[in-house]
Amino acid sequence: MTLAHDPLWPRAGAWPAIDDDGWDAAVLGVLAFRTSLSPTGAHATPGAIREALRRYSPTLLGPPPVDLAEALRIADAGDVDEPDGPAGEASVRTAVAELRERADLVIALGGDNSITYAVAQGASAAGLITIDAHFDLRDGVSNGSPVRRLVEDGLDPRRIVQLGIADFANSVAYARRAADLGITVVTMDDVRRRGAADVVAEALEIAGAGGGAVHLDIDVDVCDRSVAPGCPASVPGGLAAWELRALVRAVAADARVHSADIAEVDATADAPDGRTVRLAALCVLELLAGKASRKVTT
Repeated sequence: MTLAHDPLWPRAGAWPAIDDDGWDAAVLGVLAFRTSLSPTGAHATPGAIREALRRYSPTLLGPPPVDLAEALRIADAGDVDEPDGPAGEASVRTAVAELRERADLVIALGGDNSITYAVAQGASAAGLITIDAHFDLRDGVSNGSPVRRLVEDGLDPRRIVQLGIADFANSVAYARRAADLGITVVTMDDVRRRGAADVVAEALEIAGAGGGAVHLDIDVDVCDRSVAPGCPASVPGGLAAWELRALVRAVAADARVHSADIAEVDATADAPDGRTVRLAALCVLELLAGKASRKVTT
């Protein structure tokens, strides 16, 4: 990729390797793909997101304009190369736990949605917010089961909120499972009707009740297939790109959110213009924008 150079137009990404403590945010690649229900090249996505970040500026227009690279200390912690299976998930937990001691916000770049299980545990999350068209409550071990596995390992389902659950993308059995567990479900239609500010305020109140950290799972296949063709399970009629970005920034602005994952993008199946990977990269920047806003409001 050849990009124009302008010293007055800095580019996002290319953050330094983490080498000490006191970072505001750190990214970590989690290259999971082996248990995906659909064949995927999602393990290629973290590298593609890092490359796509270079297409964007780290500037928030404000007013006043803010350079995220100046407002925040941002590091890159590299990749967990083999995160699948019990040993791989243990490696992810350890990597995230160690990173949380050095950075206030850990951003995991997936990889398929199975990463939510180990990343949330590594971050010692007590509450969970998912932006996802799917419940992820399936039996077994796959990218369709992380929420169920977290509950079975002790996460209180009454502190789980799922935003964007879609018609025709789930089954009655899993809808009943979510209801029986006491999970709060906000459908895609309700997200649109109520707006980001309203649904996020409710989600944070529920997921953050009782204290402890909140984890945010961003499954990009919640978006319309026209903007997320690189997500195997995206469907026509999903969220617009701006809707996803607004939800991500609003959640990340809360000081209780200390970890997030961006999942289900297959960089090898994206459109030629790379629109899905670029949206994932923008989600990284929206997480950082939310994080930066905490400094302004506190």
